[in-house]
Amino acid sequence: MTDHTLSSRLKIAISIAEEAGQMIVRAREQQGFSRRMKKDNELVTDVDVAVDQLISKRLEEHFPSEARMSEELAPESAVHVEASHLWVVDPIDGTVNFSQGLRHVAVSIGWLEEGIAKVGVVHAPFLGETFSAVEGGGAFCNGQPIQPSNADSLMHSLVGTGFPYRHESRKQLLKRLEAVLMHCQDLRRNGAAALDLCDVACGRLDAYYESVSPWDFVAGWVIAREAGARVGHLYEVPSAVPADLYSEHLLVAAPGVYDAMAYLLLEADQRE
Repeated sequence: MTDHTLSSRLKIAISIAEEAGQMIVRAREQQGFSRRMKKDNELVTDVDVAVDQLISKRLEEHFPSEARMSEELAPESAVHVEASHLWVVDPIDGTVNFSQGLRHVAVSIGWLEEGIAKVGVVHAPFLGETFSAVEGGGAFCNGQPIQPSNADSLMHSLVGTGFPYRHESRKQLLKRLEAVLMHCQDLRRNGAAALDLCDVACGRLDAYYESVSPWDFVAGWVIAREAGARVGHLYEVPSAVPADLYSEHLLVAAPGVYDAMAYLLLEADQRE
């Protein structure tokens, strides 16, 4: 078995993500895909599944012995948490955006070793951007180094977030939403968590908070962290789950506003 370096893993992941992106662009141009609803009112298209199959095939070719967690093909398996080498894949982050003709759509591929996320690639085919990072190597967009903003005040901070598909789960988030709208510059909801994380990494957003699924955030988490953003969770991570795989109550922000943002959101959670 080939002993891949982090840089070789990154190069392969970028190639796979960009091939998947070409497939996504062609599918939109042809407009022949079907749509259906999964559990919890979540949209999926046959393109999601086809792209997931392509990525899985390519990863199997290069890393045949390594576990994979992906949204459409292998979303749930206890072995994934224990796997020493794990690929975490979202074939189309922003499926609703994809089906509606919007541009915030991404292929997200992350890799963990012993529970630590070390490689991240987020490719946005309709935006012409590929974000990438490896542990200890900085973060890049289209090969150029990126870094978070120097924001130091919530009042001048632009914040990203998203909302769950289940409408009944949204009500409890309204307190956070109100707090952000009252104390920050404004809020953006772009519909693709992986790209929100990359937007913090390159300073387009000053902070991002949300609860998502592992495949939505692992790659962007690596990119944001390596860019110099501060990454964490608003609440304690369960001991049975690696922090880099735990996708609840995420907070990723420019270092100068992380603590203030965490305080704002936690205080909002406590309000009656």
